[in-house]
Amino acid sequence: METIRILLDTSAYIAFLKGHPEIKQTIQKADEINLNPVVVGELLAGFMKGRRAAQNREILKEFMGSPRVRLMAIDEETSERYAAIFNYLREEGTPIPTNDLWIAANAMQFGLRVVTTDRHFQQVPQVIAEIHE
Repeated sequence: METIRILLDTSAYIAFLKGHPEIKQTIQKADEINLNPVVVGELLAGFMKGRRAAQNREILKEFMGSPRVRLMAIDEETSERYAAIFNYLREEGTPIPTNDLWIAANAMQFGLRVVTTDRHFQQVPQVIAEIHE
């Protein structure tokens, strides 16, 4: 049986909390759920703008406390992959947001499927994206 390893994009985490059925099912089936520092940073920044910052931080802390969830590192190899994806997309004339380049680079580095609601991940042939609307 294949091990299911995913990298959650910020949009997927938010959709999961809102009860998105397909994303919820994907997360429930996953053997390994990865978040990278960019996703966590985006989430924390969003929490700071809201009225439920403390509650949202606690929910994230609990989520990250699961033995199936791990926080990935961004290292020199990630940076190399970021550069490769960035240059490819620039040559194709299809740039995507910088933070999503870092997420894609981590996914590429570790062979993870990106779970997201953002269609622009389709423009990155170096990663497999599972897009839910």
